[in-house]
Amino acid sequence: MTSTDVSKDAEDSGPSGYAAARLRLLTEEVRSGPPRRAALAQLTDEWLTGLFAAGAEGLRGVSLVAVGGYGRGELSPRSDLDLLLLHDGGDSKTVAALADRIWYPVWDLGLALDHSVRTPAEARATAGEDLKVQLGLLDARHIAGDLGLTAGLRTAVLADWRNQAPKRLPELQELSAERAERQGELQYLLEPDLKEARGGLRDATILRAVAASWLADAPREGLDDARRRLLDVRDALHLTTGRATDRLSLQEQDQVAAELGLLDADTLLRQVYEAARVVSYASDVTWREVGRVLRARAVRPRLRAMLGGGAKPTAERSPLAEGVVEQDGEVVLARAARPDRDPVLPLRAAAAAAQAGLPLSLHAVRRMAAGARPLPTPWPAEAREQLVTLLGSGRPTVEVWEALEAEGLITHFLPDWERVRCRPQRNAVHIWTVDRHLIETAVRASEFTRRVHRPDLLLVAALLHDIGKGWPGDHSVAGEIIVKDVAARIGFDRDDVAVLSTLVLHHLLLVETATRRDLEDPATVRAVAEAVGSQGTLELLHALTEADALATGPAAWSSWRGSLVADLVKRVGAVLAGDDPDEPVAAAPTAEQERLAIEAVATGSPVLSLRAQTEPPAEEQPSGDPEPLGVELLIAVPDQPGVLPAVAGVLAMHRLTVRTAELSALDLPDGVEGTVLLLNWRVAAEYGSLPQAARLRADLVRALDGSLDIAGRLAERDAAYPRRRGVVAPPPRVTVHPAASRLATVIEVRAQDAPGLLFRIGRALEDASVRVRSAHVSTLGANAVDAFYVTGPEGAPLPGDEAASVARKLEETLRG
Repeated sequence: MTSTDVSKDAEDSGPSGYAAARLRLLTEEVRSGPPRRAALAQLTDEWLTGLFAAGAEGLRGVSLVAVGGYGRGELSPRSDLDLLLLHDGGDSKTVAALADRIWYPVWDLGLALDHSVRTPAEARATAGEDLKVQLGLLDARHIAGDLGLTAGLRTAVLADWRNQAPKRLPELQELSAERAERQGELQYLLEPDLKEARGGLRDATILRAVAASWLADAPREGLDDARRRLLDVRDALHLTTGRATDRLSLQEQDQVAAELGLLDADTLLRQVYEAARVVSYASDVTWREVGRVLRARAVRPRLRAMLGGGAKPTAERSPLAEGVVEQDGEVVLARAARPDRDPVLPLRAAAAAAQAGLPLSLHAVRRMAAGARPLPTPWPAEAREQLVTLLGSGRPTVEVWEALEAEGLITHFLPDWERVRCRPQRNAVHIWTVDRHLIETAVRASEFTRRVHRPDLLLVAALLHDIGKGWPGDHSVAGEIIVKDVAARIGFDRDDVAVLSTLVLHHLLLVETATRRDLEDPATVRAVAEAVGSQGTLELLHALTEADALATGPAAWSSWRGSLVADLVKRVGAVLAGDDPDEPVAAAPTAEQERLAIEAVATGSPVLSLRAQTEPPAEEQPSGDPEPLGVELLIAVPDQPGVLPAVAGVLAMHRLTVRTAELSALDLPDGVEGTVLLLNWRVAAEYGSLPQAARLRADLVRALDGSLDIAGRLAERDAAYPRRRGVVAPPPRVTVHPAASRLATVIEVRAQDAPGLLFRIGRALEDASVRVRSAHVSTLGANAVDAFYVTGPEGAPLPGDEAASVARKLEETLRG
């Protein structure tokens, strides 16, 4: 049956003809989606036009207007009819009689009706008081009667909306946030409300309204398809239930999937989640742009006055990382950035944005996605470190990750992510999809980075622990296989890959054993110890277990579960304690280290060398340029107080980031008198080029003789560049490990990496009158994990109470 046949039935038979034609239209298998919605709107228009004509004969200054969803022509099978009878203020009795001639036939058919009778002035006044009315009028569409009256109202309403947008858009955003708080996020709910949940049809409509204000526009790519998909699902939901509902209940999902020709309910939910994610991301970008525009409008008059009237202020750009700057509260690419030649740039930009607590600009993400090049296999060290930094940035990671996801950059770097993307979890305990759960676990794990020796392994394990979901069989077993490949591609060495695969394979081991087995049975503890294998892996698994549970939902973790797991970990740790290796023996010095040490003794001053470290060029790089890994800095200094803070402070002054650092006393060849401290560090410039070795040495000499005020110089720089708002890092943690060495006291510091951190630690240890005999410093993403072997002035380990006092004072210094 054609639309002409349907319309003819409606015209010939009145209400009953419309009902029959409507039924035939909705049961046609050959027509669904937008064509059916448009045909239903047209059929309804023609029926209402007939009702209007019959009741308005000889009446002028009246029109029938469709608003809201009906105005957009988006009629689902059980949608309300949103109608406005518009009149010019003439005979009210005649208008009321006309309204009855239209409303009652609609009610007689059992159709839901949202109706009003107003003059243009009344309609505008009501819209000014009620945002819902105003949004509905923005989609006003003429059906019958005085076309000029309808057109005049549309023009006036649009003009009002644009004039009032600076006031009304913030109000609309606040209402949207409140609704999202009540209804939840469509892209994660097992029984979502397709209209009211965040990312649903209501938000898609709001984006149209924002665009109509001319203040900002939503990202268009994929938005129309997402809206269409949600409307198609609602159509199928109405047809299968026979009710005007927007709630996609569990018991109806299989039927709705079948109505849409989909494989199963999981496929249906995944499509809904994908559509909701597009709408949600577009909403985030749009509201951010609205805020930027409104802030600029508020500031512009004052700036013009300060600049003398006509001068146009330029947006300030401040550097965040190589090729990445902040502008107008967003992270954008530097003018010289080349995404097509810098494959690490997306990860660097994302890490910088998350650390600063700023969003990635839409333009920057799209530019990086358009020019993205594959990373070499294995990844260069910088790429791995930037990924770890991104994962360890806490709550801001979520927004930045979603921006990368929206433009396909996540699957560009991690192709295995595709199987878990938007994958539902049909488990009442889980509140997130698989992919969001993985990111949420990384966010939770970032709070525990002070508890583990290898926060980088913890964060990557958090990201990948459920990567096996979506594959047949046990997801832990599948995940172990996948993570071996992924971790090797990311660039972890064989030992780290083994740890990560163990963590993924056994990520449920602790909580399941603690809650389901007898911990008094030695066989239980022995089995866990054999599976875990080492104290370091146990430490990581404990933190991962808690992060995973907290990221699952409130029902997955409790103080009771936590105490059981902690008890198990304590018992397993006792079994593993006998496997701890003895304190390692220092390796023999290289020829270059020995040469520098002899020169330092001969001159009585520090000597150093800088040597760039590179790896072979990747085949994909047409230029053949090697990938820089950083610079190896070797320093030999005659043994004296203050070496560690002096070197660390000079590097901080020159904006050099310390990636790894080793400090040790060097045994000199026979015949050479004196003691030399050797520092073997790997450093990199925060941005820009490296300083010359001669300048570093000159500043180091001044720092050691006290003529260079490092603390004052660093304080002046900090004052000149106020701290950015950003991720709130967990507090630093300083611990003493009394059994770690027989020759020294081991003090371990875990803290957020920051310029000057190592200088502050070194100075605090010097102030405590302890000697640093060796140090092992590493920066893992945004986390510094540093171990210092210290002694008293006589060279003996510190007494227990004195060691605890030093650790406590050091922690207080770092917290200050």
